[in-house]
Order: sequence, then structure tokens, then C-alpha cells
Amino acid sequence: MKENNLDFVLVPLGMLVMAVYHVWLLYQIRRKPVHTVIGMNAINRRFWVRSMMEDTQKTGVLAVQTLRNNIMASTLLASTAIMLSSLIAVLMTGGLTTHSNNTANNHHTIGITFGEGTKLRLTIKFFSILVCFLASFLMNIQSIRYYSHASMLINVPYKNYTNFTSHRLTAEYVTATMNLGSYFWSLGLRAFYFSFPLFLWLFGAIPMFVCSIFLVFMLYFLDVAIDLGWVADTTATTDEETG
Repeated sequence: MKENNLDFVLVPLGMLVMAVYHVWLLYQIRRKPVHTVIGMNAINRRFWVRSMMEDTQKTGVLAVQTLRNNIMASTLLASTAIMLSSLIAVLMTGGLTTHSNNTANNHHTIGITFGEGTKLRLTIKFFSILVCFLASFLMNIQSIRYYSHASMLINVPYKNYTNFTSHRLTAEYVTATMNLGSYFWSLGLRAFYFSFPLFLWLFGAIPMFVCSIFLVFMLYFLDVAIDLGWVADTTATTDEETG
């Protein structure tokens, strides 16, 4: 009963701490992008895309190779996520069985026994981890989609077609496509981060809560940018620069 009370108190509290932090981070990205690493990278990608599209004959190969590296990173995370999802699914269904020594037809499951009356709680824990890995897989698949689309668009010499077509490609559209790929990649990576507290939840609510607090502090130092080389006039930065 005491363990159940800790699960009902510390687990929601740990999830609330992580949720509040990411709501604050989203607000910072939208309102003060230069104060966050994600916002600064989005602005830098805008400058990079514009420079790559100035002369596609000289920078086309470099642009495609850079996007290919991003695609490979997303592919690695997606492959790892679906592999871990399959492993968690096997553990949840008790698929690992062997023959016992007494009777050849008698099977027993290989696994860790957490005690009587914990089957439902253990299923919820494994299912939470499974959801994190499946979400990471889907996010990285979307990241690959947008990166692949951007790799085709970034080599279009958009300036040459300005006067010949009513619909023309712009550097802002390519930037938005590439930023979407980066955002989905970041979300997929966050799903991996979220799986750490849920994994420690298997050992109790206290390790899960401690890991949640530690994870928030770690992400804060990874997400908050230090203003090096940026001018003080950051109020002119609009929301469009992060899109």
C-alpha cells in the first residue's frame, strides 16, 4: 500500500515537472528564440539555407551531404526506437519461454518477478516506455520525410524562375521545411529522454522522481543558450525566424 501511495504521488509529480519545463521551453522558443539553443539553430538554418541557394552549382553537393547526415541521424534513432519497442513488446507479452526439466510440454516464462499483485502496475510501466519509443520512431520518420523534401528543394535555383512562373520557390519555404525536420528530430530525441524516468519507474517511484528532477536540470543546461556573439537588440526577432 505504501508503494502504491508513492506511485500515485511521486510519479504524477515527476511527469508534471517535466511537462511544466517543456511548456516553459516552448514559450521561450516562440518569444525569445535567441535565448534557446533550438531557437538559435532555427535562425542559423535560415541563414544557411539562403547561402546554399545563392549559387546551387557551387554549394549543391555540400547542402545535400549536410542533409544526408541529418537523415542518417534520424534513421539511426528511428531504427533504435523500433528495435527497443519490439523488445518491450516481447517482455510485455511474455514471449520468452523454455521447456521445464520435469515435463517437456510444460512451459514457463523467463523474466523478473516483481512480486504478487503487481502485474497490472508492471504492464502500465512497460506500456509507458513502449509509448515513448513508438513516439520517437514516428517523430524521426517525420524528420526523415522533411529532410528528404528539403534536400530536393535546396538545389532548385529559385532566382532563375522568378520571372517565368506565377508560383516560385522561396528560401523561407525551404527553411521552414528544414526546420520542421529538425523539430521532429528534437521531439524524437526528447522521447528517448522521457524513457529514462519511466525505465527507473520499474525500480520504484522514488528513482523515477529523482531522475525526472535530474533530467530537467540537465535539459535546462542543454537548452538554454549563452549570448555569445549576438547583439543586444534581440527584440526585433520575430516568430517567423523560428519557423
